[in-house]
Amino acid sequence: MDASDPKPTARTLEAVRARLDVVDQRLLELIDERAALAGEVAAAKVAAGESGRFALRPTREAEVLRNLLARPRKAATPGLVVRIWRELMSDSLSRQGPYHLSVFGGGQAPVVREAARMRFGAAPPLAEVGRPEEAIAAARTPGGVAILALDSRTPWWGRLLADPTLRVFAALPCLTAWGRPAALAAAEVEIGPTGGDRTYWVTDAPGPPDRLVETLSKDGVAAELLGDAGGLRLFELVGYYQSSDERLARAPGRLTGVIGAASAPLDA
Repeated sequence: MDASDPKPTARTLEAVRARLDVVDQRLLELIDERAALAGEVAAAKVAAGESGRFALRPTREAEVLRNLLARPRKAATPGLVVRIWRELMSDSLSRQGPYHLSVFGGGQAPVVREAARMRFGAAPPLAEVGRPEEAIAAARTPGGVAILALDSRTPWWGRLLADPTLRVFAALPCLTAWGRPAALAAAEVEIGPTGGDRTYWVTDAPGPPDRLVETLSKDGVAAELLGDAGGLRLFELVGYYQSSDERLARAPGRLTGVIGAASAPLDA
């Protein structure tokens, strides 16, 4: 090509801004339509006598986000996609009934609070509490979600072991790009496998944690210690396990049990 030949030129700044205005208008119209549909869902539930049920469906949310992240994209990062859809989902839930967060941040309250907002959006009211018991009590009320820090010396996981109605359903943050898990979320919700999961298992097995991890690995269970206090250890297991799983039944410990499961990091 001759150096004097004209080269393709990028759009001018004015042209790019004009296109952004068009895209913004289209986005607003679609967001407004989605919000209206959420209102219709709420009205349909009232008509069906289901208005008192918590609408949170963590398994369905994980499936939706995984499907979105699997679609071709030119520039939108996983973080951008997750943040936008979490806000949309959270706003929809808040229109369908009670929905509120109770956050126990322990020694890293600012980190846990930020992770809670990134996971649940701006719609649900958020209250910070000084003890995990307060967050757990709030989660037993309609629409309640407890956010529980993993750095606490208080073995709150033992309380969930004693209360099967509350289940861990999320690890915060939900992307590896946003850091290691800082907290778990629990509520009175149904959980199920999403195709890529982590299970949260509690045991009072004595001895070095590494020895227990090795024992579990010999039975095909990959585990990582998340918390150790009051004689109760909290482990994250790779995969979806139920309390009746034979491999967990064979594991050491007299007081053991699964307290929930959550989707693995969406960008893992």
